[in-house]
Amino acid sequence: MMEEKLISFDIQADFGFLKKPDINEGIYLTYNCLHKPALLGILGAIIGLGGHYQSYVKKKSLPEYYDKLGNVKVGIQPLDSSKGNFTKTVIKYNNSVGYASEEQGGNLIINEQTLIKPSFRIYLLLDLSDDNEKKVYEFIKNAECEYIPYLGKNDFQLWWDKENTLEYSFSEIDLLHSSYTIENLFIKPQGKTIRQNEDKIGDMIFDFTEPLTDDFFILFERLPIGFDSRTSNYQFENFVFTNKKLVKSFIPQNLFLLKNGNKYVQLN
Repeated sequence: MMEEKLISFDIQADFGFLKKPDINEGIYLTYNCLHKPALLGILGAIIGLGGHYQSYVKKKSLPEYYDKLGNVKVGIQPLDSSKGNFTKTVIKYNNSVGYASEEQGGNLIINEQTLIKPSFRIYLLLDLSDDNEKKVYEFIKNAECEYIPYLGKNDFQLWWDKENTLEYSFSEIDLLHSSYTIENLFIKPQGKTIRQNEDKIGDMIFDFTEPLTDDFFILFERLPIGFDSRTSNYQFENFVFTNKKLVKSFIPQNLFLLKNGNKYVQLN
C-alpha cells in the first residue's frame, strides 16, 4: 500500500554546471535551471546509488539511480535568481591529461559557462512503501548523504539545511475556481499560447484581466525530463517559470495544491 509524502527542501551551491549535450566545441554551455535527470542523480548520490560510470562498467544503458528513482514525481523552483535567471560566467582552464587533445599536444583549452550561486527549491512526491524512496525521505529530513552530491561537476558541491525541509498536506487538483500561480517550473502544453490574442482566447494560459506589475516575468527553457530507454539520450519538454497568474480554465497535468501554504506546484 502506498504511503505518500510530499516534501520540499532547498539546495544551493557556490557554482553549478549542467552541461548541454549538443555543445562540445569552443565553449561548453550550461542549462540555466536544474532538470529532473540531474536532480535524480543528486538524490541517487544522497542515498548511495550508482551513476553513469557504474552503468558503463556494468554495460547497462541507464544508471542505477534512474532505474530506482525514475518514477518519483519532482518539481523544481529557482530561488534567489533574477526572474528565474542565474548569473553566469565563463571559466577557461586547461585539460592537460595526455589523451585530452592530440592536435594540441595533449593540452585542451576548455571554455565552460558556469552558474554563479545557483539555488533551487525541490519538491518531491515520495512513496514510503518503496525502500529507496523512503531512504531519500529519511536522508533529506536528516541532512545526511552516502556520497557528496554536486551540481553537475564534483568541483561544485551542494548542500541543504534540514531546517528548511518542509512536509505538506496536499491534494491533486480537479477544478480551480479562480486564477492562480504555479510556484515552480511547469511544462507548457502543446497548442497553448502565452500571447493575448482574441482569436485564440480559449488557448491562452495567462490571465490578462489583471494589470502587469513591474516585477512581472516569464522564463522559458527547454529542459530534459528523462532518458530514452533505447538510445539513452535526453527527452525534452518546454518549461515555463512565471509569477503571472494563469487562467482558471488552464489546468496542467500533475498539478497539486499544497494545503499548508495554499500554493500550487506541478510535479512530473
